[in-house]
Amino acid sequence: MKLIHLHIQKILATALLLLTFSAINAQPLTDSTWSSNVKSVYLAPLGNELATPIIRIDNYGNVSSPLLLRFDILDPQPQHLRYRFRHCNADWTADDLDVSEFFTTSNDAPIGGYQSSFTTLIEYTNYYQQLPEQYGQFLASGNYILEVYHADHQDSIILSRRFYVTEDAVDMNAMAGKPSGPYGNIYQDQEVSVEISPKKGSSLPLQADYYHVVVQQNGRNDSKRVLPFNGYNSFGMDYSMHKENVFPAGNHFRYFDLSNLRATMYHVQRIEQIGTDILAFLQPDEDRSRKPYSQYNSLNGGMKTNIRDRNNPHIEADYVWVIFSLPMQQPMLDGNVYIAGDLTQWNLNDSCRMDWNPKYRAYTKRMLLKQGYYSYQLLFLPAGEKEAVTSRLEGDHFAMPNSYSIFVYFRMPGSRYDRLVSLSQIQAASN
Repeated sequence: MKLIHLHIQKILATALLLLTFSAINAQPLTDSTWSSNVKSVYLAPLGNELATPIIRIDNYGNVSSPLLLRFDILDPQPQHLRYRFRHCNADWTADDLDVSEFFTTSNDAPIGGYQSSFTTLIEYTNYYQQLPEQYGQFLASGNYILEVYHADHQDSIILSRRFYVTEDAVDMNAMAGKPSGPYGNIYQDQEVSVEISPKKGSSLPLQADYYHVVVQQNGRNDSKRVLPFNGYNSFGMDYSMHKENVFPAGNHFRYFDLSNLRATMYHVQRIEQIGTDILAFLQPDEDRSRKPYSQYNSLNGGMKTNIRDRNNPHIEADYVWVIFSLPMQQPMLDGNVYIAGDLTQWNLNDSCRMDWNPKYRAYTKRMLLKQGYYSYQLLFLPAGEKEAVTSRLEGDHFAMPNSYSIFVYFRMPGSRYDRLVSLSQIQAASN
């Protein structure tokens, strides 16, 4: 009887473990850091740190341009780090592909490059790695997650970053501009219209059930849209004229420059040093929702490490405590304010939520950032909602030159993964 009881316990424990594993795999994977010492992470095409991390492959797995991963750890002692890839479904949940099905070499390799900071107040180590390495090839298109972890603890992931491997199997016509259909406001919104068709000579069928079209505005994850199929036309398959095609346009991004700590640069009010800490107080932000639109060039949420008086920004740039503030007579009780952009990984969580300070009658936030250029927006997330709005603090203007990324996924019945058969990036027209 006792043996039967123990056997049942083992079965229940195994079932619980499988359920837990399934629940973890069912969660969408995101850009994340799991250590407060990990800073200034970017994954981008080699030579262009502001671009989306996209790898384009041909029929033989050859890569158009490799990616470069770079990040800092606030510790002068180098650590033994490794990285691996995971293949994901279109919704960023992990699929069940084996490594040999999507990559040619070992999916467990060391981070090969690092340098210690030089003459900085806060010491750190800068790590870098080209992806894929010389002999590695991707065998499957789709969504990928890069995970970096400590070599002696495979489960101790310190950061993850999403990237895309796309094959050029679909022709696409796409545009973004003033709404022309029954949805949206022509002064405040932008409408994205997409047409797709398999390339001439491609084996892909012209059947809408197998395709999945996703649109992302700038780098925002909270407002991604899956476009409904609207019918066939002379080009192929049409995805337009639905409410999902319409996005609030927002406003030009706020911007500040920390390239020079000896003098205040753009949007920096003052700089102070207390011991080994440098504090940069930004000029107070304002509610722009009722102000007229004035366009200027910004990074649309991007960031770039930069210094004016030294040679190598990757190891000679200092870390600065940046103080954000948004004066307001009363707190907004129906939601929260978030700082959104690459500097916060476009997340809407506690790490980038501004807090109401009754003493100063303002929302405030403090972040430790590396010297450079930064652009951001203040998004308001209503209580109980998943998508933040720009209308509350930024205002919406149809002329905003937003960048839209359009992803076309393909999956036939019986297939085990979502192929990314086209990826295009367009900018909204201002008229």
